[in-house]
Amino acid sequence: MIRNPSAARPVLKVRKPMQRTDHASGQVRGGDRLWVAIVIAVMGFSSHGLPAARAAERDGLSAPGPTGDGVTDDTAAIQRLIDSGRGDVRLPKGTYRLTKPLVIDLDQAGHTSLHGAGVAVLHMAAAGPAIRVVGTHFRSADPAGFEQRVWDRQRMPLIDGLGITASHPEADGIEAVGTMQLTITRTHIRGCRHGVRLVENNRNIIISNCHFYENTGIGIFLDDVNLHQINVTGCHISYNGSGGIVFTQGNVRNLHVTGCDIESNMATGGIRASDLPPANVLLDCRDGSEGIAEVAITGCTIQHNDNVPDSANIRMVGRSLPTRRQPDRPVREGHVTITGNIFSDVFVNVHLRACRGVTMTGNTFWMGYDHNLLVEETSHLVMAANNFDRNPRYDYGNATTTKNRLLFRDCDDCTLSGIHASEITATPAAVTILDSRRMHVTGNTILDCGPISLLARNVTESRIEGNLISPATGRGLVIEPAENTR
Repeated sequence: MIRNPSAARPVLKVRKPMQRTDHASGQVRGGDRLWVAIVIAVMGFSSHGLPAARAAERDGLSAPGPTGDGVTDDTAAIQRLIDSGRGDVRLPKGTYRLTKPLVIDLDQAGHTSLHGAGVAVLHMAAAGPAIRVVGTHFRSADPAGFEQRVWDRQRMPLIDGLGITASHPEADGIEAVGTMQLTITRTHIRGCRHGVRLVENNRNIIISNCHFYENTGIGIFLDDVNLHQINVTGCHISYNGSGGIVFTQGNVRNLHVTGCDIESNMATGGIRASDLPPANVLLDCRDGSEGIAEVAITGCTIQHNDNVPDSANIRMVGRSLPTRRQPDRPVREGHVTITGNIFSDVFVNVHLRACRGVTMTGNTFWMGYDHNLLVEETSHLVMAANNFDRNPRYDYGNATTTKNRLLFRDCDDCTLSGIHASEITATPAAVTILDSRRMHVTGNTILDCGPISLLARNVTESRIEGNLISPATGRGLVIEPAENTR
């Protein structure tokens, strides 16, 4: 029999289950596990650790712990748990109202993780992020550049299993500065301005298995940040007002986006971070110090919508600030791979301007209301085995008005191969190459298009050959004028 030490509680009688001993190992099996489970239930522990209120008591904090009732201001109570240095902060089921950001000062608190097990919600009722993670690392990821305190106190802060909502128009979900190996997993952010905002300097970030849904601004915002190494995997990023993943200015390398569903991140009243038309993935390098490069966008569905003029699924614009070595040469951003994605239902499926060294393979395009592909002022583009088919299943509503055209303008040194385009008839030419040089166009299949299937105008020092062109109407291949092109 176990007697509860509190006189206010009735005595609880529990019969201990039978135990079996494994004589080979000397371990007690079977009954002891059930016995431990019963004791945990009687004592009021959560299944994943001490409840927040009990944790405050355990750590010797005299003030009450957070209530999670959705009404009480729980900011100070949760902040005390973070500042206590206990490290592993776990919030049980509830809604925790915040009136200022929770600050995880890693150098002060030490290694910290904040968990919600999918049942705890932080509700931000003031401006600023619900969670601000602050470190002291403002260098690269080269091991020689680290202070020891980064490893001893700051590395890999975890945010896991939380819901974050907001009622203030300038409230964000999570903000990070000066961090190393920030890891955000299984987190749901909705109704904020921006979901995750990365500023100043961060390194080696992982964002996985998260939902960023219906925020007024951006799902994941790389805001003029110096950031190398960020992986975004297995996330749903949808219905945010002005972009799913957005980069502006800054210096970003090694952005890897894979296995994500990124949809409809554009709204007429969305909070914009750029004067460019919105895109599900927007990489805006203009006037930045170093731009963005070393990008892989693979295995994603990136789609919707056509409600905002000039909307795009991927839009990348170069022209970051000239370098000291080449002050008069325009900077074209590049080293980008776009592979194995599904694109549909926007004005421009993929828009590249002032880029260099982009590889596009194995993608499927349809329902580009103006362009399936728009490429301007770009060099060293390699295209192979991309499908631009118009499937009859999608001939409904305003989808029947899509132009789906491919346009390459003011480009040079590009290889266009394996384009499979069909039934593009609502535009003067299905595939158009204008004012370009040293273009290698070969091994493409252009079927049932018209009035022109492939138009090359003012294209020099180029080769156009070995293409299968079978027009629905009009002419197949038109070259204007013909000199310098074979």
